[in-house]
Amino acid sequence: MRLSLDTDPRINLVRRYDAGVIVIGEQRITRPCIVTPQQLLLDWEASSIDELSEAQLEPLWALRADIALLGAGERQEFPPAAIRAAFRTRGIALECMGLGAACRTYNILAGEARNVLAGLFP
Repeated sequence: MRLSLDTDPRINLVRRYDAGVIVIGEQRITRPCIVTPQQLLLDWEASSIDELSEAQLEPLWALRADIALLGAGERQEFPPAAIRAAFRTRGIALECMGLGAACRTYNILAGEARNVLAGLFP
């Protein structure tokens, strides 16, 4: 789905998503990534939401976001309970959703200048 937006070009926004690909700005991404309004991390060593480990979350912790979105597939997926607890312990609100919902929600929150990050799994 193509997302057409009149927005601030200084922030990272998801421009389009489809099966197996996400376009952030002008960059075409085909593997898991982490995006914030100011940063795009393409070397994230995660493979899926349900297999996330504490070690794979270290890059997320370093970004110090208030809200974290995890998006994959067409339906909502949840990480293991220990991972959800790790977000709670750090005071980070966690929302898990399908890829499309995560992309749209991220764009809205980033456009509102919220301290958000999205871990996306195309």
